Amino acid sequence: MSQDFKNNGKGGNRKKPSGVEERTLGMSNRLTNYGDAGFSLFLRKAFIKGMGYTDDALSRPVIGIANTYSGYNACHGNVPGLVESIKRGVMLAGGLPVEFPTITLHESFANPTSMYLRNLMALDTEEMIRAQPMDAVVLIGGCDKTVPAQLMAAASAGVPAAQVVTGPMLAGSHRGTRVGACTDCRRYWASYRGEDIDEAEINEVNDKLVPTVGTCSVMGTASTMACLAETLGIMLPNSATAPAVYADRQRIAEESGARAVALAHAGTTPDQILTPDAFENALRVLLSLGGSTNALIHLTAIAGRLGIDIDLEAFDRMSQETPVLVDLKPSGEGYMEDLHRAGGLPTLLRELKPLLHLDTMTINGHTLGENIDSAVHLIDQTIVRPIKSPIYAQGGIAVLRGNLAPSGAIIKQSAASADLMTHRGRAVVFKGLEDLANRIDDPDLDVKADDVLVLQNIGPKGAPGMPEAGYIPIPKKLASQGVKDMVRISDGRMSGTAAGTIVLHVSPESAEGGPLGLIRDGDVISLDVAKNQLSLEVTEAELDARRQAHHEAKDEAPLLGYRRLFMEQILQAEEGCDFRACRPESTCRVPKQHEA
Repeated sequence: MSQDFKNNGKGGNRKKPSGVEERTLGMSNRLTNYGDAGFSLFLRKAFIKGMGYTDDALSRPVIGIANTYSGYNACHGNVPGLVESIKRGVMLAGGLPVEFPTITLHESFANPTSMYLRNLMALDTEEMIRAQPMDAVVLIGGCDKTVPAQLMAAASAGVPAAQVVTGPMLAGSHRGTRVGACTDCRRYWASYRGEDIDEAEINEVNDKLVPTVGTCSVMGTASTMACLAETLGIMLPNSATAPAVYADRQRIAEESGARAVALAHAGTTPDQILTPDAFENALRVLLSLGGSTNALIHLTAIAGRLGIDIDLEAFDRMSQETPVLVDLKPSGEGYMEDLHRAGGLPTLLRELKPLLHLDTMTINGHTLGENIDSAVHLIDQTIVRPIKSPIYAQGGIAVLRGNLAPSGAIIKQSAASADLMTHRGRAVVFKGLEDLANRIDDPDLDVKADDVLVLQNIGPKGAPGMPEAGYIPIPKKLASQGVKDMVRISDGRMSGTAAGTIVLHVSPESAEGGPLGLIRDGDVISLDVAKNQLSLEVTEAELDARRQAHHEAKDEAPLLGYRRLFMEQILQAEEGCDFRACRPESTCRVPKQHEA
């Protein structure tokens, strides 16, 4: 038997960087089990040589590249080019790149919702990383749920990993006005529903909202998760904001491939990067971005894979001392390409330095503080405000509690209407998505502008999958009267591109017996964001009576396959909507309590 097979394929005499401990790298990792390791490697190499590889190539560190290209996913339209750039970086650094496919998700092309499939993508990606020989992996994501799924997978798989994002699309133009997906999608659709624009114009603007491939051009979920991945240190510095069609994006991919080889040699695993302090930094940046409410669920899920819990009360206290500084839609006015020209995420991180843990390590081998200091400092940009002159004085997200949300709810206060932040109104209840669709535009709907719209049964189990239906449309008869916003409450989510006075993630959800499912038309609901209160003005005795009547047996067909797994394992919003079986025992909570 050859020396390579005797040594389990360590790669001959190839030298490692000085000072780095010798590690087994290459095709000998994770061998198929036939009871004979030498034969397993022999057989593996025989088959892969059928694709034209030489022994020299196969002796190098193997860098997996998770390819999430799909004809259904315009956000990932540039993935083939990114794969080639990553391969180039891997080979220039002495590694062997091997791409492999995984599930990919696009928010607008997944039924019932991409969130229903996020955990499936995480499982797929994790098990492919575990099963296949790779010393490190480069994960290419972009659209809302893909980056969270990949980081959940990386956290669980424990293999050195680097995240790459596809990048935002460029903004378009409609009749001389800059537009971009998807804040402007919602704005123009609301105008169409309110009869401010006609069918010809809504069709015209439909051609302008997505002018290039890439993720949404505003601070929606995709952009927020890109910025948080960079903050966490699992992505290269200054790589979150480059537009999908810029050459910058290709150079970032090449450098990420080279870094993956270095991570493989060093054995730097995700848990060494994704530390409690790194998650605190990410939560801080989420608030200052005016970022997507979805990102709180995703961060909770990623942290949970590492035994780290998110403390909602401590997060709310963090919000009270963290201003929104980024002037991007939906909290501000700009687009992602503007933030890139303003210096990217490091421009924001520089303003937040006094509030960050600067000694957290990143995948380029430097600390977050060192990366901030080495970034270009643009002093004349206007997209990131000075900390003394914020867009919004407090963080973008506030946590609510009360008898309507015993386990919590959230509101994106930076994108809400100031005059509705304290509100008391009559509930107008919709039992679910079908009921909403059937009645929201009924001219006979009993609804007034100061009412509270309530949507039940769109939580993790209720929908299932917690769809982005929390952005309940303004009833057409009110929209045509000029009503632009109302208090809206649900156990679902909303797009990070949306704005309005919208209470989300109410927990426990309706389908789990939460109080939200007990609300009836005409009940009075009070909201006081400043006091973090969300209350249903109904006596506990009345709620108990309703709860008893609510527990009626239902004849349902038995659940099979993934649907059964989902319904049996899914957790509530405050636990990240991950599967129970994927979360290890908790070891700590963040943000940590800091003494005054």
